[in-house]
Amino acid sequence: MTDRIPQVGAPDPDKRNSPVLDADEEYAVDPDEETGACYFNGVAYPIGQYVRSGTELLHCEGRGVWVRRGEVRPAPGGGTLAE
Repeated sequence: MTDRIPQVGAPDPDKRNSPVLDADEEYAVDPDEETGACYFNGVAYPIGQYVRSGTELLHCEGRGVWVRRGEVRPAPGGGTLAE
C-alpha cells in the first residue's frame, strides 16, 4: 500500500508548507488561514491524502494540517513497510 503513497522529500522552507503535528498535538488554526488542502513544498494535497516525507507517514487532515501517522521503512527486497 505505502508504495503508492507519494514521496515528497524534505520540506523546503522557501515553499508553502502546512504545519506538521504529532497525532496527540493540538493546533489552533486561524479561520483566515484554514484551507481545504494541505501543502507540501508548494503542492496542494486534498484532505485525506497520505504522503511520505523521508520515513515519516503524514496524513492531511481537516483545517489543512499534516498529522504524523507513523514511520515507513524500506522492505526487504524493495517496496516499503508501514509501522
